[in-house]
Amino acid sequence: MISAFFIFNQKGEVIISRLLRPDLKRSIADVFRIQVVSNSDVRSPIITLGSTSFFHVRVNNLYVVAITKNNANAAMVFEFCYRFISICKSYFGKVDEESVKNNFVLIYELIDEIVDFGYPQNSEIDTLKTFIMTESIVSSATAAEESSKITTQATGATSWRRTDVKYKKNEAFVDVVETVNLSMSAKGNVLRADVDGHILMRAYLSGIPECKFGLNDKLVIDKSEKGLGDAVELDDCRFHQCVRLNEFDSTRTISFIPPDGEFELMSYRSTSNVKLPIKVLATVNEIGTIGVSYIVTIKTNFDAKLSASNLVVRIPTPLNTTNVECKVPNGKAKYVPAENVVVWKIQRMQGGSEVTLSAHATLTSTTSKQVWARPPIDVDFQVLMFTASGLIVRFLKVFEKSSYQSVKWVRYLTKASGSYQIRL
Repeated sequence: MISAFFIFNQKGEVIISRLLRPDLKRSIADVFRIQVVSNSDVRSPIITLGSTSFFHVRVNNLYVVAITKNNANAAMVFEFCYRFISICKSYFGKVDEESVKNNFVLIYELIDEIVDFGYPQNSEIDTLKTFIMTESIVSSATAAEESSKITTQATGATSWRRTDVKYKKNEAFVDVVETVNLSMSAKGNVLRADVDGHILMRAYLSGIPECKFGLNDKLVIDKSEKGLGDAVELDDCRFHQCVRLNEFDSTRTISFIPPDGEFELMSYRSTSNVKLPIKVLATVNEIGTIGVSYIVTIKTNFDAKLSASNLVVRIPTPLNTTNVECKVPNGKAKYVPAENVVVWKIQRMQGGSEVTLSAHATLTSTTSKQVWARPPIDVDFQVLMFTASGLIVRFLKVFEKSSYQSVKWVRYLTKASGSYQIRL
């Protein structure tokens, strides 16, 4: 249970303060300011002083802080903080100091609704917006009509969805978004490769639809299960509360009544059988103390019908580099002195192809030879209709008592941003 909730700015000033239980006083904010905000050595998001624990999350130079005197579940407290941030974003967009000050009345109202005597309560955004509203959400003429539906939605079996949702065109969009993390040695050995995946859904469906969502036939969730060599193995699966978990365990089918609008249906990690969409081969030779030669080859390891877009390769150079001459058959390569890297940008690259950069870096002479640390090459990219984990959506079915026709769309996106690295 949470005893107090605060929001601090980067100077340590209290913007939002709410004491939820009588076991703390407002002066506890001074302790957090001294021990965390003013102490640059603090890195941990949890600080325990005596019997008091401080949990904090940083967002746009703000500290969102939950304080407890009990042995609370840390995962629950952090989930509450992140859920609070998501709710604020849905109400007034960016969460920063100015927006918090402009909406402090709304924030106090939200805190009082989503936590009761330190225990988190209903935090479904769609439900909250039916009875905690800014002036632009609902006019006063319709407020009386809407209030009659609040109790049913907040206490019913599907608190995340209203019963009177109507659309002229019924559509469901599914996005399987995967972020690939790679660390590869200079000899081409994979040191670490994993996938962070999210299944996002936008449901614009009338009534109370029942959705069924099927994944790969060969799908291994529990590591104790023995999967075949080509099986898709998922770790740390997490589902939206609307999913019926007992059906997923038995049939690998996700059955649910979706919230209205956009939500995250499922998140997962995969550390086995990861398909690397981009392969980088780099040969770097230091020519005495006067220069460095580079030959960097990029290969795409996916079907020729697909393509990688927004490909950015950052190739490090020594600190005493004065100029770099680059030759590339595709894209543009430019030396950026401020970052000590050569940035090679390729707008689009087809699957099953390869392209090579050759470059020569000129170095300034130094009085003492310094050993170059050789930072890794960093690659950013996006590949549509490809999954590194091998996860695919076999089917998506929508059932509703009125038997309307619905249009379903499924899209796959694999990307890397700052975590796809090849050592030199």
